[in-house]
Amino acid sequence: MVKEFCNWVLYEKLGWKKNITVGNYDKYIICFAPHTSNWDLFLGLLFAHAEGMTPNFLMKKEWFFWPLGPIFKKMGGIPVYRSKHTRMTEAMAETAKKREKFVLCITPEGTRSLNPDWKKGFYYIAQGANIPILLYGVDYKQKLIQCTKVIIPNGDIESQMKEIKLYFKDFKGKKPEKFTIGDIC
Repeated sequence: MVKEFCNWVLYEKLGWKKNITVGNYDKYIICFAPHTSNWDLFLGLLFAHAEGMTPNFLMKKEWFFWPLGPIFKKMGGIPVYRSKHTRMTEAMAETAKKREKFVLCITPEGTRSLNPDWKKGFYYIAQGANIPILLYGVDYKQKLIQCTKVIIPNGDIESQMKEIKLYFKDFKGKKPEKFTIGDIC
């Protein structure tokens, strides 16, 4: 019932489209960009439910206050304590290894503000767990959610981060002025 409702809202009422050409995996990281607005969370969750996905997502701990904290946790949110070195990437990789199914959505910019220096934790989690990274781009201008590329971490992080950033270069976030892939040569 939830899947059908979200499908109806996202595709019929709001007019979004999808272009998903990658196969199904039991375990993977979703690299979701651009992330320029709080609306991205709701759009992403609406899409996930419409597609029958149940991903977890990382979110700064400051959002986990009452009454939102329990709601975000129920929705799959995992608080991130950015001021502490908590070994979160290692813990998430170990969790992924132990589970039969594991889906974690991460926005590589790590913020809704303009940030050319993308976080690499999603890559390290995928590499540590030996799972693929699926690149999900959101384009508000075209009302399109697209995933046509899978990255298998091979340890050459600089080259693969460049490949990841180039994949997202043409997507338009809700606030396009807040998105950059930085200077890549």
